[in-house]
Amino acid sequence: MDDKIRVVELFAGVGGFRCGLEAASDRFITVWANQWEPGKKNQYAFDCYDMHFCKTTSINVNKDIGEVKNEIPKHDLLVGGFPCQDYSVASTNAKGIEGKKGILWWHINDIIKAKEPKYVLLENVDRLLRSPASQRGRDFTIILRCMADNGYSVEWRVINAADYGEAQRRRRIFIFASRKDTDHFHNIENISKEDIMKKTGFFAEPFPIDPQPIMKKINSFTIGVKKYKTLVEITNDVSEPLFSGGVMINYEVYTRECIADYHEKRILLSDIMQETADEKYFITDETKWMYLKGSKKIDRVKKSNNIKYTYSEGAIPYPDRIDKPGRTMLTSEGTKNRSTHIVRDKTTNEIRLLTPVECERLNGFPDNWTNTMPERARYFTMGNALVVPLIEKIGKRITKL
Repeated sequence: MDDKIRVVELFAGVGGFRCGLEAASDRFITVWANQWEPGKKNQYAFDCYDMHFCKTTSINVNKDIGEVKNEIPKHDLLVGGFPCQDYSVASTNAKGIEGKKGILWWHINDIIKAKEPKYVLLENVDRLLRSPASQRGRDFTIILRCMADNGYSVEWRVINAADYGEAQRRRRIFIFASRKDTDHFHNIENISKEDIMKKTGFFAEPFPIDPQPIMKKINSFTIGVKKYKTLVEITNDVSEPLFSGGVMINYEVYTRECIADYHEKRILLSDIMQETADEKYFITDETKWMYLKGSKKIDRVKKSNNIKYTYSEGAIPYPDRIDKPGRTMLTSEGTKNRSTHIVRDKTTNEIRLLTPVECERLNGFPDNWTNTMPERARYFTMGNALVVPLIEKIGKRITKL
């Protein structure tokens, strides 16, 4: 019996989903993958992905997803990390519904409608739950309604990688959807949503949470047609608080704040550091860095109306403590930027930057995974990447469905 799980990977980056899934099980077979960086002459992430995976069965495509989505083959699992954008819709003159142009969610939605994968696994920044600022929860509710209309249940969880033992304090929302004819959909359909969150749901085993909910951070609501006939009505009217975990089944939404319940080994920043580094990573003039990392108050003037205001920011530890997990790595890592990690070298005890290999380790990639590209691009792609061991845990959970 063929128990292979055919995977399509969208917005693949340097292959975080694929690395994690293939580490979880050889049942995962990527049959198609897409990575495209708009407006870039050099497609460094795609070149890296293609080098590592060109000898396998997948077709790796370096084109705008809007141009090639109709080429996607049938598959069981659709995965992808997509940007947090404005997902609102409007009525057209023909009384249809039209989303904003260039918004990648609508391409994902089109693929789900056309190919009907058993499962969908998506990743995004956690602010998606609060977007837009003027109408909290609207954009994610639009996604939930689309998935319900397509015949899927949805479970989501905001996961801080360090809360579950990894070396980086990186918070991302993971969204898992099951088609209505799958065993998983039927197994959770008639169970209380709180029990789904704690016991039987997709995230409950790999990412356990404190069983006691925070009473002021719970919400339930419907997104069905009796309340919102169309996505336009959701765009115009919905404003529901959404918390770090939740479930949507048959248009009924339950969400609550989740606190990790994890008591196993934790990886620290010191654990992923090399014993020493090339001299080019060491810092000789600390003055600029101390200013960037320090607390400050700066008088500024708004260009729009010439109103004066004071910009302030708190201090960041300098150097970073290596007896804790690292901070969230951004695409500016390695540049002279406030968010860049600064550490004491293990051998010399002198101040230096993290190396590209250490950044790969922060995300759980093999050493030198990104050595196909210039060094600045290595830092940038790691700032965009997934924490691979989280995907490995998720992959193992999928194999049990």
